[in-house]
Amino acid sequence: MSDARTTGWVGWAYFAAVMLFIGAAIDLFYGIMAIIGPNTAYFVGSGGGVASFNVAAWGWWTLIVGVLLLLAGVFLLQGATWARVVVVIIAAISAVSHVMSLPAQPWWSIIAIALDVLVIYAVTVHGRELRR
Repeated sequence: MSDARTTGWVGWAYFAAVMLFIGAAIDLFYGIMAIIGPNTAYFVGSGGGVASFNVAAWGWWTLIVGVLLLLAGVFLLQGATWARVVVVIIAAISAVSHVMSLPAQPWWSIIAIALDVLVIYAVTVHGRELRR
């Protein structure tokens, strides 16, 4: 018998899954956009200089993280216990990825990092209630 009871806090776990889906959609969009048109993107830093990096490689990385976020959200909603661990790892990887893109996209990076932290909180504190 399971000792876990479902309470109103299970909404946090569903929130985490929805945020994973939204983050995945945005990462997939940015990734595909960077892969298709790597010569069309440049970023102006706060000092006025242009940040230069391999946009296509960044696009592939973002695309891979987006796919992982999508899969993690699906398995989290299915209530798999191992999915909670995977979600924490992938959300942490996503947050670190956005830290690296902080100079190029400061506002989006800050928002994405905050959402990744909320996902980690929701899954670690209230994810147990998703078990079936």
